[in-house]
Amino acid sequence: MSKAEAESRRSEARLEEWRSRTVVPMVVAAAVFLAAYAWPIIDPGLPAVWEGVCAALLAAVWALFAADYAVRLWLAPRRWVFVRRNWFDLLVLLAPMLQSLRLVQVIMVLGLVNKRASMTMRASVSKYSIAAALLIVFCAALAVLDAERGAPGAVIRTFPDALWWAATTVTTVGYGDMYPVTAGGRIVAGVLFTAGIALLGVVTATLASWFVEKFNEGQENAAATQKQMAELTEEVRTLRAELAAAKATAGPAADTASDR
Repeated sequence: MSKAEAESRRSEARLEEWRSRTVVPMVVAAAVFLAAYAWPIIDPGLPAVWEGVCAALLAAVWALFAADYAVRLWLAPRRWVFVRRNWFDLLVLLAPMLQSLRLVQVIMVLGLVNKRASMTMRASVSKYSIAAALLIVFCAALAVLDAERGAPGAVIRTFPDALWWAATTVTTVGYGDMYPVTAGGRIVAGVLFTAGIALLGVVTATLASWFVEKFNEGQENAAATQKQMAELTEEVRTLRAELAAAKATAGPAADTASDR
């Protein structure tokens, strides 16, 4: 192994160690971000002092994510490859309007790195798909309400309205009773359309996997039963052959004894 390859492996190991150590703190920070982002939107009458606190928390969490990205970039053995693989992280840091999407990514990362060994892959996908769906609906409701509230002709005016719109949109039902009228709200709708299609694909694939697994189990059980029946039939044949041989041997012996 060359010196460059050895250094690259050490860098990869340090990067993985950093990721494993910072997963939980990043999720906690993301939860704080979501709370600070949601509170002023859900409660438009929030006092100015608390709005300032929420703004300070948003800035602090954004700085924390920026520091985390910088450390991971510094630890990465191939920095350009790291930037290409983590383009969404960089986009979130460079575009403040997308900061709320960071929480979705962090929790998805948590789901990927903290699977319990006792869970099947299908069970993990199901669990985190449900969590992602709920989180996406909640964040989309916040974002569309923030964009629509106070706009002329807006029909989404309250948080329950926004939740209803997000739920019908992500499931691709779309009753049409609620719809965004602003450019920002329509951008949120476009993101939600894409997320809904992706989530439906995951759910469909998960159900298909479950049906295939159950079918294969039935086939395996049927094959095992047939094998057991064949073995039992062979044992019966062997016993019959042994009984017939025993009778054949006992017959001449009985005739000889009667002659005597």
